[in-house]
Amino acid sequence: MLRITKLTDYAIVVLTNLASATGSSTALAERTRIPRPTVSKILKELTRSGIVSSQRGVQGGYQLARSPETISIADIIDAVEGPVALTECSSVEPEACEHAGCCPVEANWLRINQVVRRALGGISLADMTRPLSPQLINLVRPRDTARA
Repeated sequence: MLRITKLTDYAIVVLTNLASATGSSTALAERTRIPRPTVSKILKELTRSGIVSSQRGVQGGYQLARSPETISIADIIDAVEGPVALTECSSVEPEACEHAGCCPVEANWLRINQVVRRALGGISLADMTRPLSPQLINLVRPRDTARA
């Protein structure tokens, strides 16, 4: 199963909160209900990657370093977990897979990894701050006209 880690999920929650208001790690922990040590760890990684900036002092705190429209979900995953890699052969480490270069499905996995990366790159932090409108699901199966 492919799954985003809890830390990345929390990072997105923290960042969507920062998109509307700056704050200290304590304030962000209170607003998001995420433990302060976890928020501090996330902010450290996001600051290191240039997604978040910090300012010390009484008026200090954390804020987005760029506009939410320019921060993609792929950027956030890269900052918290490292580059998106669905398989070992799609990792950035050249020797990650012992079958690299001779695997019959390697090129397909690389293609799939690129598609997933593009999809994650196409969703911005600004998109995540807006709720999706509910989609209606058709519960009635269309009649098969060939049987009638």
